[in-house]
Amino acid sequence: MDDLTPLRFISVLLILGLLSVSNGTNPSVRQEDLIEITPESLVVEYNEENQKATCDAPSTDPANVKEIYWEVQRDVKINNRTWLVDSHRDWNAVPTCIVKFEGIGTLKKSLNFTLYKLPDSVSIHPVGNLIAAENTELQLRCNIIGVAPAGSLTVRWYHWNKTTELPNTGSLQVMGCLSENNPDCDINVVKTPVNVSSTINITLDREHNGRQFWCEAQLNVEPVGQQLPPNFSSPLNITVYYKPTINTTKLPKFIPVIRGYPEELECEADGHPPPKIQWLYSSDKVPRVSGGKLNVSEAGFYNCSATNEVDSSFHQVEVVLKEDYLPLIAGLVAITVLVISVIFIFIYSIYYKNTKMQQYSLKNPKLSTHNGNVAHNGWEQQLPMTKLS
Repeated sequence: MDDLTPLRFISVLLILGLLSVSNGTNPSVRQEDLIEITPESLVVEYNEENQKATCDAPSTDPANVKEIYWEVQRDVKINNRTWLVDSHRDWNAVPTCIVKFEGIGTLKKSLNFTLYKLPDSVSIHPVGNLIAAENTELQLRCNIIGVAPAGSLTVRWYHWNKTTELPNTGSLQVMGCLSENNPDCDINVVKTPVNVSSTINITLDREHNGRQFWCEAQLNVEPVGQQLPPNFSSPLNITVYYKPTINTTKLPKFIPVIRGYPEELECEADGHPPPKIQWLYSSDKVPRVSGGKLNVSEAGFYNCSATNEVDSSFHQVEVVLKEDYLPLIAGLVAITVLVISVIFIFIYSIYYKNTKMQQYSLKNPKLSTHNGNVAHNGWEQQLPMTKLS
């Protein structure tokens, strides 16, 4: 060992004491604690400038530090205490600070470093035909272009509105990779910007027709001071073909029709493509065809059919004629009213003659020769008469 001054000798003993403690009863003291990296972790965005990390051994006498340098990649030495990040190339960097101490040798400490890149684009595509039938499976793929590191990527699927999140049934895969043994195809290994895809399988029903689907890609790198914004794809409209369903609420199976008053039957059906509606009926053994509306005035069975490219649906209606008794009832009421009126008039006329109209008689009138009064109808009261001169 080289000659040491007392101060340097004490420093070396202190370092050795710390190292012995780290291997002894105090596990919280580690060899790495002799090295200080500022900042402790570094997250840099692609194209971001002037990002750096500094390495030092502040708890040690500088005279006991023989050398401090960075090793960013294997056998790539940077003879400087400060490492300046190249945000265009340092994708695979594993920055390690190396300090050579007098008397105890070389110690190393790694920097928690992440270089990330937001996606250039996010898009959604169908795998196969975008138009599918009900109860079939549709596969959708979300393509994320130019993202790093892909292992920190989360993909979410949405449909109809942003509150409905679909489960991501497919794992992320590097696009264009054919060999699973290729390290560049391992989503958790590759650090450089790559194109990745995520797929989901959806069992379609008629409720999916006309709805929009989209995907969201978000990088999860910490710490960056704030959460990175997600990237959304443009919405994709889904077309689902499904069998027609006839609206039986508006068209019950039994419909009464009053004779002489035709009834309009309307057949409605929901289907995609929009179905063709037809009425099939044969009152005289000759098939007849009508559109969605049909006026009926005869009893019988009428069949509504709804047909599109997927299938057909049928609904049978039975029309039953009922007699219209309203005119007869109206006639009976009119006759009854007339008879009652005649009887009333007859009774009233008799009552009026007997009680309201008095019987007048002019037999044996008595004349007064003294004052010229005449007695009327046998009454005591006399009417005054004025004699003319």
